[in-house]
Amino acid sequence: MYPAARAVAALIALIVASDRVKANELMTLEDKIPLGRVAGRIDHLAVDPGRKRLFVAELGNNSVGVVDLTERKVLQHIPGFREPQGVAYAQASDLVYVATAGDGFVRWLRGSDLSRVGELKLGDDADNVRVDRRSNQVVVGYGSGALAVLDGASGRKIAEIPLPAHPESFQLERHGDRIYANVPDARHVAVIDRAAGREIGQWNRPGAGANFPMALDEAAHRLFVVYRNPAILAIFDTVQGAVAAQLPTCNDADDVFFDERRQRVYVSCGEGVLAVIQQEDGTYREAERIATNAGARTALFVPELDRLFLAVRARDREPAAI
Repeated sequence: MYPAARAVAALIALIVASDRVKANELMTLEDKIPLGRVAGRIDHLAVDPGRKRLFVAELGNNSVGVVDLTERKVLQHIPGFREPQGVAYAQASDLVYVATAGDGFVRWLRGSDLSRVGELKLGDDADNVRVDRRSNQVVVGYGSGALAVLDGASGRKIAEIPLPAHPESFQLERHGDRIYANVPDARHVAVIDRAAGREIGQWNRPGAGANFPMALDEAAHRLFVVYRNPAILAIFDTVQGAVAAQLPTCNDADDVFFDERRQRVYVSCGEGVLAVIQQEDGTYREAERIATNAGARTALFVPELDRLFLAVRARDREPAAI
């Protein structure tokens, strides 16, 4: 493993692997962007690819950081968010949506100048945010069990889908009407029919719990679910609704991404590891583990930029960084 891979923070450039590339050459550390005086936990990330800006939910700081990815520097920290968790950019309406756990709100900012446009009280623990580009709808998980569906242009709530417990990561089909949601307190993956507005199936992996991160390979009908107890990656067949494959992975996972171009899965873990899983002929193997930093578990893979961004909280004398 490259020495740079052991550095405090990671903006990781991906390298197209040839047959002769060794496992430890799959990814390289490209840069480190200090976030300044940001204390405590950092949660999810989002990107405005047109302006090449990264949005950082600085939960412990009660702020949203804005990073210029061209200049590799922080532009500003937007205050006034109580424990921001989820953040997403709706390109069609040029709005940035932020969900806050501390007060249960979702707020949206104008993309051009990042001024506040509106807000909506949802309920306790407003969390993950996803944008459906096809319909320009924004979906937010919150409370003791619900997904709120908002109009992406106005922020108006147009539907609510009940769940048996609080949803963690969830994924929207791009070409179908399903939503897949991790519901760890109910110990299952919820399969949701968006048109009907209700749960139509429950999938689980017996003996495994704490399913938080999730990614989707819609074309191959594969859903990637990472459990923390025990630490495994389970690959569900979305046609059969059953586990098609599984393998052990790193501990305290909080994000997982599917790289369609390279047929890879990336798992970011709080133990201080980024795991790279390669798919070959329908089978999966761990190709590499990159050392990062303890507690650095939230990340974002952006296919348009061909980069993976990893959030690293402040520790000892090292400031928080991307």
